[in-house]
Amino acid sequence: MHKGKGKGFWGRTLHMDLSSGQHSWRELDESHYQKWLAGIGLSAETLWSQMPPGADALGPKNILGFTPGLLTDTGALFAGRFTVAGKSPASDTWADANCGGYFSPALKRCTIDGLFLSGSSSTPIYILLTEQGPEILDASDLWGLDTLKTDSVLKNRHGNKAQVACIGPAGEKKSFMAGIFTDKGRSAARGGLGAVMGAKGVKAIVAVGTLRVDVSDREKIRRLSRKFSSHFKRLNWLKPYLNDWALGFVGRLMRPGYAYLRQPPDLWRLILGKFGTCSLNAISAHSGDSPVKNWLGIGFKDFPLAKSQRIGAESVTRFEMKKYGCASCPLKCGGIATIPGGSNSGKETHKPEYETCCAFGTLLLNENLESIFIINDILNRAGMDTISCGATVAFAIECFENGLLTTRDTDGLELHWGNSEAIIRLVEKMTQRQGIGELFADGVRIAAQKIGQGSEKYAVHCGGIEAPMHDPKFDPGFLASYCLMPAPGRHTAISYQYLELQELEKTFNRAPKIPFVTSRKRRFQYDEAKVEALAVDAFFKMLIDCAGVCLFGTQVGGNMPLCEWLNAATGWDLSPEEYLTIGERVFQLRHAFNVREGINPANSFAPHPRLCGNPPLTKGPARNVTLDFQELARLFYKVMNWNLETGAPHRGYLKSLGLNEIPEMDNP
Repeated sequence: MHKGKGKGFWGRTLHMDLSSGQHSWRELDESHYQKWLAGIGLSAETLWSQMPPGADALGPKNILGFTPGLLTDTGALFAGRFTVAGKSPASDTWADANCGGYFSPALKRCTIDGLFLSGSSSTPIYILLTEQGPEILDASDLWGLDTLKTDSVLKNRHGNKAQVACIGPAGEKKSFMAGIFTDKGRSAARGGLGAVMGAKGVKAIVAVGTLRVDVSDREKIRRLSRKFSSHFKRLNWLKPYLNDWALGFVGRLMRPGYAYLRQPPDLWRLILGKFGTCSLNAISAHSGDSPVKNWLGIGFKDFPLAKSQRIGAESVTRFEMKKYGCASCPLKCGGIATIPGGSNSGKETHKPEYETCCAFGTLLLNENLESIFIINDILNRAGMDTISCGATVAFAIECFENGLLTTRDTDGLELHWGNSEAIIRLVEKMTQRQGIGELFADGVRIAAQKIGQGSEKYAVHCGGIEAPMHDPKFDPGFLASYCLMPAPGRHTAISYQYLELQELEKTFNRAPKIPFVTSRKRRFQYDEAKVEALAVDAFFKMLIDCAGVCLFGTQVGGNMPLCEWLNAATGWDLSPEEYLTIGERVFQLRHAFNVREGINPANSFAPHPRLCGNPPLTKGPARNVTLDFQELARLFYKVMNWNLETGAPHRGYLKSLGLNEIPEMDNP
C-alpha cells in the first residue's frame, strides 16, 4: 500500500492505456510538486510531456487527466475541486474544466494525485479505483443511461463511499458540448471533454478511496480554516433585506454611468450564501452583465425587471428544498430543488445556476421559470454544457427569425424568442442528435459551417467555444478571459470583477491596488497597468486550480490564507510570490501547448464582433461601447512575453520560470 509523502500529496499518478488495458504508476519526487503543485499543474506537465503534437482530440493519442488539488482533503476550506484536462474537440486546443461535488476527495483517497487515460476501449467500460489500484469493468449495461441513473447504479453497486464521475448520452454521442458530471448535477462542462471520455469508451470513473492523505501540520490548517470561516458571520444581519427588488436595484446602480465603484466581497458573500449564483439573474440583466437576445438586446429594455424577476433569485429559491455545498465548502451556494409546475412538478433536481438561467432566460428572452428548471434537468441528465447549449439555441433562433431556417428544417419547431416549448424540444433533440438536433449538437461554429448563408454572423463563439454569460462590454476584463487564455471561451479565468473581489494586493506584491472608483472612460480603455493586473489574476487562477480551491472562496472576503494552507500542508516555507510564480509557470506551459499545436490566441480565438460592440449598441448600459481587441492583445502579449506574430513565449522568459522542457519556439 502506498504511504505517500505526508505533505498533502501521495507522490504518484496513475496512467492507464485503455487500448491495451494496462496501467502504470509514475512516481514523483518532492521537487516535482514544488515546481507544479498538483491539480492543473500536474495535468499541464503530463499532457505536455506525454501527448504527441497534433493528436486527434477524439483519437486514442489524446490524454484525459483527472487531478484533485494539493489542498483537497487536507482540512482547508473550499478545497473540494478537481480538474479535468485534455485536448478539446471543439477548439482543437488545450482544454481544462473545473468541477466540485465530492468526487475530488474520493479520488485522492485512492492514494493517487492524478489519473491519466490514453488509448481507447473497443467496448464500453468503467474504471473502479480503490487504494489497492484500478480495475477496468464492463459498462455495456450502463451505456445509454443518463448521468443520474449511472450515478445511482454505480453507488448501489460499489457502496455509499463510492463517488462517480460519468458521461451521459451527449458524451456517448460525442457532442462537442458534452461534459463530465458528478454528484448528479456538478459538471466539468466546458470544452467538450465529455466527448473525449465517450470516444475513449469510458462511461464512468468510480472512486472508492478511504485513505486520507497526510499533511505536515494538520492542526495549523484547522486553525487557519477556523479563523477564515469566522469572517463569514460578518454582516449576516443584512441577509433578510436581500430580495429580488433589492438585487434589481443593485443592478440598476451598477449600470455604466460616469464612474464605477469597486465591488465589495462581503456583499457577494452574503448574496451567494442566501441565494447562490442565481442571485445574479436580476442584477446582471439590468447592469449590462448579461448578454441579451444573442448579444444584440438590452436588458432593461428587452428583458425588464418585470420579466427578469420571474426567473430571479427569490423565484428560483422558492423551490429549493435544502442547501447544497461541495466538499469542504462552508458557504453552500448550491441547492437541491424541485421542478415547479406541470408534469414534472415535485421532481428533484439541482437548482439551476446563473449561467443556466441566463443562457435559457435572458439570452433567449424566456421568462418561463419552469422551462429553465426542466432544461437544466434535461442537460444534467444528458451530460451537456448549459452555456454552450443555450448559446447554440440562441443562434438557432436568430437563424430561424432571419429566414435561414424554416419549419421544414426544424422538425416543425417554431424557433422564436421566448418560445419555451420549442426551446425545450430543441434541447431534447440536441442531446440525442435527433432530427434538427444533429445540426446543432456540436455548437454554433459547426452549425454555421453547415447552414452557410452568412449564418456565421449570428454564431457568437471564441475559437469554437460559445461565449459565456458575462458581457465584456460590461467588464472588459472578460474579453481577455474569453479570447487570450489557453482554454478559450471561459468566464472563470480573469476579469476586473474578480480582481475587485479577490483583493490580491493584500497577498501578492505583484498585484496592483484596484481603485475604489474608476471613471467610465478608463473602464473601457486598455493600458499596460490594467493588463498586468489581469496577468496576475491569470496566474492566481492557476494557483487555486493547482490547490483545488473554489474560485468563489477567493471572492468572499476574509483574505483567504491560501499560501499559509499550502505551507502547512507541505511543510515548505514558500512566499506568496513563489507560489504565484508556480501559477505563472503552469499558465505558460498550457499556452505553450497551444503554440505547439499551431495556435496563436489573438488570431485563433479572435472575438465575435458582438463581444466588442461592433456595431455599437445605441441604448442601454453598453451604449456606444466599443472594445479594442487588437490593442488588448498587443498589451497582453507584451506583458506575457509572447511574440506577437507567433504567440511563442520568449526563451529568456521561459528560462527564468524554469521551463527548460519547452524547446525554442521563437527567434531571440
